[in-house]
Amino acid sequence: MPVRNQEKLVEALLTLIGLSSVAILGLIIVFIFKEGLPAFTQVGLWQFLTGTRWAPSKGVLGILPMIVGSFLVTAGALLIGLPLGLGCAIYLSEFAPRKTALLLKPTIELLAGIPSVVFGFIGLTLIVPFIRNYFGGPGFSVLASALVLSIMILPTMVSVSYDALRAVPPAYREGMLALGATDWQAVKMVVLPAARPGILAAAILAMGRAVGETMAVIMVAGNSTIIPTSFLDPVRTMTSNIALEMGYATGLHRQALFATGVVLFVIISVLNLTARAVVRGK
Repeated sequence: MPVRNQEKLVEALLTLIGLSSVAILGLIIVFIFKEGLPAFTQVGLWQFLTGTRWAPSKGVLGILPMIVGSFLVTAGALLIGLPLGLGCAIYLSEFAPRKTALLLKPTIELLAGIPSVVFGFIGLTLIVPFIRNYFGGPGFSVLASALVLSIMILPTMVSVSYDALRAVPPAYREGMLALGATDWQAVKMVVLPAARPGILAAAILAMGRAVGETMAVIMVAGNSTIIPTSFLDPVRTMTSNIALEMGYATGLHRQALFATGVVLFVIISVLNLTARAVVRGK
């Protein structure tokens, strides 16, 4: 076969593979919306989103406690994980010796490859008893979930922020140093502002990671369907709600779980689109 025809064949195969991926994603989205939209019709969109009780056996289906729980857990994880991740990225990018950076960055990125159930087990055996003994409450709480998730978002935060910082032209740093600034002043006054879009994108992607996490949160959150009033209260997230009840749900209950997936899909899509807009804005 002529080389030109071989190239056309490979191009056609790759195009087919790419379109297949898009088609599979499209079918998943259509399936989730097809299964979930009837619940919005029967329960009512407003009642479904703002209802404070989740009692499927009585036909009462409100997911506000799960929405609040998801955002509280995510906010706590970001509050702890973002400063740690950004600080680590700044150290690796600007201050660490080259050999140290080459060793530490892949090590931190390995955290992304550890199954979430392992993080959940560590949280269950170490963090939950620690919170119960030293802060009070049952230990299974918003705080325990936030601590576990803050570790899980570190690879995303460190990796994307590091790339954003390294993408800043060296002339920016050299110009500041030539004016008599210290290394930290150069980072604070020039490098960080120049890398801001990439750092914001890292934070938004980390947020998406935290919102979508399921298994680790199930193991340490307590999974109570109430609106938490304290970081020491148990909580249930939207992903946990789906994973815990889908195995035995039928009828409207099953449709409501798919509807919860639709709400989660919309939230994560908005986060991803925001991240893309921020990156393009740089």
